[in-house]
Amino acid sequence: MYAYSERLASNSEGRPKGERTRAQIQIAACRVLEGSGPQDLTISSICDEAGISKGTFYIYFRDRNVLLEVLLTGFVEFLQSSMRAASANRSDETTRAATRAYFELFAQNRGLMRCLVHHLDGFPEAQTAFQRLNRDWVETVATSVQRKMQREGRQDVIARPELFRRAYALGGMVDQYLSSLLLSKDPNLAAVSQDHEAVIDTLTLIWERGMAI
Repeated sequence: MYAYSERLASNSEGRPKGERTRAQIQIAACRVLEGSGPQDLTISSICDEAGISKGTFYIYFRDRNVLLEVLLTGFVEFLQSSMRAASANRSDETTRAATRAYFELFAQNRGLMRCLVHHLDGFPEAQTAFQRLNRDWVETVATSVQRKMQREGRQDVIARPELFRRAYALGGMVDQYLSSLLLSKDPNLAAVSQDHEAVIDTLTLIWERGMAI
């Protein structure tokens, strides 16, 4: 399950009413972002989607920015845990498993990913959340490569700052590719990206070649 709105709904089942309502508001925000974009993410649009009054909204969130901060912080944690779980389940193909998970997460949460990747004006919370995601994932990748080098007795082959630079650069390339394909819907890119398995193969190759020792 890679759709964050579905995870929110699942996690709130059977919980007290207040927790269910809080989740309902976040799910409504996900739907607004998915359907019309961040420019239309207003408290009115969220309340209409959730079927609640503005008074109810303000019980749980002081304003739209607080809601967005909570939503994006939770989504980043969901992204990270989903990718780590995918990698852990495929010890023989960890890079491809994580890449596949990221592709699906991007595809199934386009509204939230648009907020993160595009750093839109008026959404400083999005930039902070995206920087946190990048930092934590780069740390994970660099540490994994270092451990591999240590196992092979080659711990001094690539310095840690170089691993960080590579991981940041590769992550930016992947984000740009997926943004053009899934958000901007570049027709030229779409024409050569019909086969999603081939796309995952390409992005995996980029990571493996770029982080090669």
